[in-house]
Amino acid sequence: MDATGDTTTTTPRLGRYTIDTAKSSISFKSRHLFGLLPVRGTFAIRGGTVEVAEPVSGSRVHAEVDAASFRTNHARRDAAVRSVAFLDTDRHPLITFAADHVDTTTVSGTLTACGLSRPADLSIVRSEVLADAFTVRATTRVDRTAFGVTAARGMAGRHLNLTLEIRCVRS
Repeated sequence: MDATGDTTTTTPRLGRYTIDTAKSSISFKSRHLFGLLPVRGTFAIRGGTVEVAEPVSGSRVHAEVDAASFRTNHARRDAAVRSVAFLDTDRHPLITFAADHVDTTTVSGTLTACGLSRPADLSIVRSEVLADAFTVRATTRVDRTAFGVTAARGMAGRHLNLTLEIRCVRS
């Protein structure tokens, strides 16, 4: 958790942090219409915690995302993605990430969506550490078919490029 854009390294103080959902976001980019058009959207973070340990590799992260918060500002598409054909948010209301390894550039763990769990690595691209808080920007690429979301092949992009901006406050 010490990567910054200017190569300065800092580590948050040891201890437990809570994700500040009001100051955190997940945005994504994908393609649709046979890959011709871009799609941008967001998910809302429901909550989570970060345990900063020494060494930092022993740190832990747990985050919950509200699956029904999927938004692209296209009401019909958003409703379709929340439906049983895609995310099935009535049966699977949460998307979770649990990290079991952290280093200066990567947070590795398990992403669970639609009832399926897969390994996932978040690449830390920027961090800012304050006395009792820190913010991390991380990116990852998710293959929706790995989570059983296979509807509309060709029409809907297979991959989502996620950018996470996570603000954590010391608990």
